Amino acid sequence: MLRYFATRLLTFVPTFIGVTLISFAFIRVLPGDPIIVMAGERGLSEERYAELTRQFGFDRPIYVQFWDYLLGVLQGDLGQSFVTKKPVWDEFFTLFPATLELSFCAMIIAVVLGLPAGVLAAVRRGKLLDRVLMSSALVGYSMPIFWWALLLIIVFSGNLQWTPVSGRIDLIYYFPDPTGFMLYDALASGQQGAFASALRHLVLPAIVLGTIPLAVIARQTRSAMLEVLGEDYIRTARAKGLSPARINGIHALRNALIPVVTVIGLSVGTLLAGAILTETIFSWPGIGKWMVDSIFRRDYPVVQGGLLLIAVMVMVVNLTVDVLYGVINPKIRTR
Repeated sequence: MLRYFATRLLTFVPTFIGVTLISFAFIRVLPGDPIIVMAGERGLSEERYAELTRQFGFDRPIYVQFWDYLLGVLQGDLGQSFVTKKPVWDEFFTLFPATLELSFCAMIIAVVLGLPAGVLAAVRRGKLLDRVLMSSALVGYSMPIFWWALLLIIVFSGNLQWTPVSGRIDLIYYFPDPTGFMLYDALASGQQGAFASALRHLVLPAIVLGTIPLAVIARQTRSAMLEVLGEDYIRTARAKGLSPARINGIHALRNALIPVVTVIGLSVGTLLAGAILTETIFSWPGIGKWMVDSIFRRDYPVVQGGLLLIAVMVMVVNLTVDVLYGVINPKIRTR
């Protein structure tokens, strides 16, 4: 198992260097000069512009800038924001709990609803329940996030007024948030109604963000279950008189989990990408909205550091998924 883990870990090195290069190049291909953007309507004299160009190192060759950036990353220094003058590390991990809370709740919704839906669709293959579930999954996968979010806001926030439109909690509540996870901090504050308010703010963004992963998990679970249900050992289990619940829930589902776990792992990237739109629409103060604002401001260190940290997290999740393969199916460890 240790050798299997070490082999997967070695793939981190070229991927990390590639992501570093991409994050460095991405912001620089966008039109717009960060110095002019920071100056705004005030404008700059030629002397001041030249001074700031030297100060930020933009007068050096691009390969020298990349080499300095890579050395800084390897030393754990992602630089500091051009706008706020704060280290990128500090800003990222201040805002990341909001995104993590939203993504975790979205994934819980996707897994809790997607797995049973896929199993039921496979067991009821070709019947009405199968058609309804898979049609719903196709619709959920096809809907653009921004359209789905606006539709839910109109219905549940505008017409029914059940949920707030934006933010993480009502303004009437104020308490320390040491963890950054609003649900926990609201519950720990002891203020009456604070937890319910935080939960109401979380519901719509989590549903919007979890819709596409839910649809993918449901369809993948159905496909994997159908393949497993046709195996000889399943027919043998039926011949032994085992209950359908035991056959489908233990023998079939466990062997169908590998492709499903793969989809769940890949959905982390989908969640982080979807969080950018979702957080922007719902004014959710997480890293998605932070990245969008930084792109508009041409804040190079923030965009570079944010992309790199997000990519590393996705890489860690993929590594975890690879290790889970070995746990679910020990034969994979020898490959």
